[in-house]
Amino acid sequence: MRIARASLRTLSILSIAILAFASAANGQRVRIPASALLDNAEIQRVVSEGQQLERSSKWGDALTHYEDAIKKHPGHRELERRLQTTRRRFSLSRRFADSSYVRSVNSLTTQKALNLYNEVLGKIQLHFVGKPSWRELVQNGTENLAVALSDPSFRQKYAPTAKDIDVDAFLQRLRQRLDGRRHRTRLDAELSANIASGAALQELGIPEPAVILEYACGASNTLDNYSAFLTPDQYDDVMSQIEGNFVGLGIELKADNGALLLVNVIQGGPADVGGLRKGDRITEVDRKLTRSLSTDAAADLLRGVDGSQVELMVLSPSSQEPKRVRLLRRRVQVPSIEDVKIIDSQLGVGYLKLTSFQKTTTTELDNALWDLHNQGMRSLIVDVRGNPGGLLPASVKAVDRFVTSGVIVSTRGRNVREDFDYEAHAAGTWRVPLIVLIDGNSASASEIFAGAIHDLKRGTVIGQRSYGKGSVQGIFPLIGSSAGIRLTTAKFYSPSGRAISKNGVVPNIAVQVAAKPVVNGKRAPRRDDVLDHAVQFARNSLSAR
Repeated sequence: MRIARASLRTLSILSIAILAFASAANGQRVRIPASALLDNAEIQRVVSEGQQLERSSKWGDALTHYEDAIKKHPGHRELERRLQTTRRRFSLSRRFADSSYVRSVNSLTTQKALNLYNEVLGKIQLHFVGKPSWRELVQNGTENLAVALSDPSFRQKYAPTAKDIDVDAFLQRLRQRLDGRRHRTRLDAELSANIASGAALQELGIPEPAVILEYACGASNTLDNYSAFLTPDQYDDVMSQIEGNFVGLGIELKADNGALLLVNVIQGGPADVGGLRKGDRITEVDRKLTRSLSTDAAADLLRGVDGSQVELMVLSPSSQEPKRVRLLRRRVQVPSIEDVKIIDSQLGVGYLKLTSFQKTTTTELDNALWDLHNQGMRSLIVDVRGNPGGLLPASVKAVDRFVTSGVIVSTRGRNVREDFDYEAHAAGTWRVPLIVLIDGNSASASEIFAGAIHDLKRGTVIGQRSYGKGSVQGIFPLIGSSAGIRLTTAKFYSPSGRAISKNGVVPNIAVQVAAKPVVNGKRAPRRDDVLDHAVQFARNSLSAR
């Protein structure tokens, strides 16, 4: 299954240019750009703030912090080192908060774990966009194990009697032993993981499957920012996103001061039927306080089989008293298109928000277009702001609804089977004037859509430069487990041949978004400047016809 999706971070850029002076070693005074001094001070501040987050074990926040910093200071070694370490710790905390992963570790024999590791290496060898280095994959596994051994929860579970001095000595001997081995083949890498697991069992008493799975995760999670080992529950979640449905409560949430903030409630889902609304905060899940749980642990409690119940304590902004709610988990259909409407009935300006690209997107888009057509649509605004991506074929089919001919997107990978030019077809094309809205969180498949409309001059793109995630991921099940692996298999290019990766899509008309004004200590509602600009552009274009 090929997807083009990103996990997004909000970007902010500071640009200051002044000059300062310093004394060189030869006594001469040289001009040093103050931007360099400011960058150094900025990086020290970033590192200090990141260390504070690390000391509090807020690995998700620390990861976001360092990713934002890398965007502003690309190539800085200290930031990249801290980002890599934080990513390992974040991944570890997520894995061991995931009951499906813990069950996998406990159920696998040593041989089955080795088979799983070998299968992971085989998927990387066959599908990953870059040529793997077996030595680096083994080294990444060893570093994953080192991070695990520095985690109190891992140590308490698998090596409760091991002392720090023994762990340090073990890691030093293991690194020396593995560094001295050759790693020319996949089998060499598998043998190294076997050596590591045997030594960990003998010297520290750690079960071998726990060690081998750290090597599997180390190989998967450090290839690039988008490849990763997927626990059984994570694999099920990804497949549910692709299918456009899942068993749950029909909510999207994020951590917020010890609670779970509802950022979206799907219409008709269990939460919606139960009276929950966007902005509500969940403070308890089945009588367990959310402030004592990680976000992943709390989300794990919200999961369950179809027909099972969950009890929530919910605090609404409109009420001073929390309420206890019991909801029934069931299968929820997640729409990929929302807010379909005629935004200007006099001139026939239509609007729809495309939130993701999934299997149902093409059908939903066709239905929305005919609905708007029947209401008198003469111009259409397609909003992909905040759209993180999804299925590549779905984005291609969406473009094909508006373009008669030409290459929509090209993919290029290490494997020639990943090289493909997706072309438009004349049949079923809508000729309506088109406007596409993008922002810095429009990524991957949504960049395919916006990039094609832009390059083929089929419409006008308005907003801010998109995210710049120009790669395609494949989702592969692992035969030896109910887990899976996500791998970057190709890079994609817009019709003009421009790489989307790190470049994004540049709008035809840039519209900057101002911060919300503060009134009486509260953020005032903000007008949608981008949409306002698009509507006015559509009106002017229609009036000029």
